[in-house]
Amino acid sequence: MRVAEYVNFDAVGLAELVTRGEVTPAELTAAALDAALTVNGRINAIVETWPADDQPRPGSSPLAGVPFLIKDIGVSMAGRRTELGSRLAAGNIARTDSSLMLRFRHAGLVTFGRTGTPELAYSITTEPELYGPTRNPWNLERSAGGSSGGSGAAVAAGVVPVAHATDAAGSLRIPAAYNGLFGLKPTRGRVSMGPGADEVFNGLAVHGSVSRTVRDGAALLDQIRGPEPGDPYFAQQPSRPYAEEVTRDPGSLRIGVLTQAWGGRRTTAPVADALARTVRLLEALGHRVEEVEVGLGAGWEEFVLANARLLAANLAASVDELAAAFDRPIDSSTLEPVTLAGYHYGQRVSGAQFVNALTMRNRVARSLARYFATHDILLTPTLPELPVPLGAYAEGTEALDGLGWIDRLHDRSPFTMPFNVAGTPAMSVPVTADAESGLPIGMQFAAGYGLEGRLFRLAGQLERAAPWSGRTPTVWAGNRTGH
Repeated sequence: MRVAEYVNFDAVGLAELVTRGEVTPAELTAAALDAALTVNGRINAIVETWPADDQPRPGSSPLAGVPFLIKDIGVSMAGRRTELGSRLAAGNIARTDSSLMLRFRHAGLVTFGRTGTPELAYSITTEPELYGPTRNPWNLERSAGGSSGGSGAAVAAGVVPVAHATDAAGSLRIPAAYNGLFGLKPTRGRVSMGPGADEVFNGLAVHGSVSRTVRDGAALLDQIRGPEPGDPYFAQQPSRPYAEEVTRDPGSLRIGVLTQAWGGRRTTAPVADALARTVRLLEALGHRVEEVEVGLGAGWEEFVLANARLLAANLAASVDELAAAFDRPIDSSTLEPVTLAGYHYGQRVSGAQFVNALTMRNRVARSLARYFATHDILLTPTLPELPVPLGAYAEGTEALDGLGWIDRLHDRSPFTMPFNVAGTPAMSVPVTADAESGLPIGMQFAAGYGLEGRLFRLAGQLERAAPWSGRTPTVWAGNRTGH
């Protein structure tokens, strides 16, 4: 299969070709590798590829035979490197498959490489020292987002139709918004984090994907959802597959709109305009839309401080474990300045401060639950601004301590983190784009705990009403101009 033909299909469509015997998984993987060769020199989304050894049985799942990429953190593939975007873990080779990797294999996905992530996923832009910055396929001077920026750029550029992503503070939804993709952060407990961890960042982090179509995101979540023995959280399984929800009518939903973010960061004019257009589309589709105010259950400074303590304390423990495992020092030779600052900040977090941060997590979850008792959906921009230039997050970081860095991330992405804290599902949908620059703009839709089905129904409706699949970035494997 030629790349120009390959990029016209989403993952479900490719799997259907395999089932019908029109193409083999090996031919699809060859096309994906060709696509990677075409574009990766310009976007630097993929840090390694390898010969695919999986031989899925055609028709064994809705995704059997589809080429796939995993993020360089959060998932382990036996015999392959997992370096976490960091010099501290450089050269690390996984001994076994993680539970999630086993589910990817069971789904028939053919994993042939790993995508870039910021160091230890401790940023929302993908610019690690280890492998260099990932560039946005829509504008090579702009960030692809993070921490799943490599996956976002690879999918947007046509290398694969869907890729693994994680989200602890927006790390899935931000790349989806920056790269014009669909990305749904599942409910806490929907996808197991085991067996090496019961939770990551105290339940703030989840596994998911970024994709060019809604049905691909639904099909993949169907394949990886469900608990493992010993999991600390449990989200009730849906009554029907998410893939079926995509084609169902969502009905008339009561949707609240939050135009300005918690914390004071103002939504820029292009994003505010996109939000207004999205509201008009929703009203035309029969939904009841109204502006709302939504309490977080905590003041913004308290919210940021508590999250900084949770994130940094977890970071400090991870760094200590990695340093011991690889017998490496914890200093500027192994860690970037903001990561090192976070490590030192995390070392100073007391037990009482950590427990108080968990208490804040509970208050936020209860407060947002009260909102979802009266509204079906909360709509916000995914981000208050267009994709930022590369290097924007690094400006002045030499003067930031661990708290200052987390405050900066919250300030640039104020809409995403509350749903990680609450554990509720939220998705970024590429409903529209900036008319002047052509850059994609994501809209975030959140729902109550366990209600991914409601989000998939709405996302499917939006995709049918305002299709985005015809929009392709400047760097696109299908046009063969990426060499």
